[in-house]
Amino acid sequence: MTHHILNGDCLADHLKETNLNGDYIICREALIDGPIQSGNLETFWSARAAYIQETYHDNTENYFSRVVPEFLKIRSIPPDAEVCLWFEHDLFCQVNMWFVMSLLYQDGIKRNISRVFPMIHDAGDTWKGFGVADAAMLEQAFTQRMLLKDDDLKLGNDLWKAYCAHDFDALKELAAAESKAFKFLPEVCKAHIERFPEEENQMSRPERVLLELIDLSNGDFAEVFTAFSDREGIYGFGDLQVKTIYDHLLLNNE
Repeated sequence: MTHHILNGDCLADHLKETNLNGDYIICREALIDGPIQSGNLETFWSARAAYIQETYHDNTENYFSRVVPEFLKIRSIPPDAEVCLWFEHDLFCQVNMWFVMSLLYQDGIKRNISRVFPMIHDAGDTWKGFGVADAAMLEQAFTQRMLLKDDDLKLGNDLWKAYCAHDFDALKELAAAESKAFKFLPEVCKAHIERFPEEENQMSRPERVLLELIDLSNGDFAEVFTAFSDREGIYGFGDLQVKTIYDHLLLNNE
């Protein structure tokens, strides 16, 4: 059986329209935000659940019933099984993929792990990923999946560790690694690092862009969100992430 690990329910719905067989494991996290440093998975889940409840007002019961069980399925994939990682190129998806790869790497079980890349026919769709794909394109992406080497899996694990440690030097070094499994890795790591200004009084890259877009708009969030997604699609932020920054900027500029 093929185990398809997907970044979000939307992609799962689209895959059901294809002729691809296998079971779906859905990553329902947003590890781009919130606490990620924890000694073990149990305390990690607890910290994540508390953060999501406080920030996004989703109760912890949902986290432990809908999010954690999907990750636990990854740990139970048997040896020699085929695993396909369906993750896009943007930072949001990449961080989630690094975490998934760390789970697969750290248990030491040998599996046949591939990455499925979005079919990009237009440079303007680079960060839109699978969102612009129909059933035929998804099936084509699957047939062109790339089998990962042990070094690729280790790189994913190392990226996750550097990300958790907030180690920008390590991220820069890892971003220079030559691996066809990680397209746009230097750009993605650079975009992440630019979320954290070197000086306390400086603004992050997303903040600078959002403030500019707010000034150009009539303050309508939907308009600002669309413009931000078009301009900074590399982040892959959803409306919840953008709204958090948006509200912070408005509060500080009152």
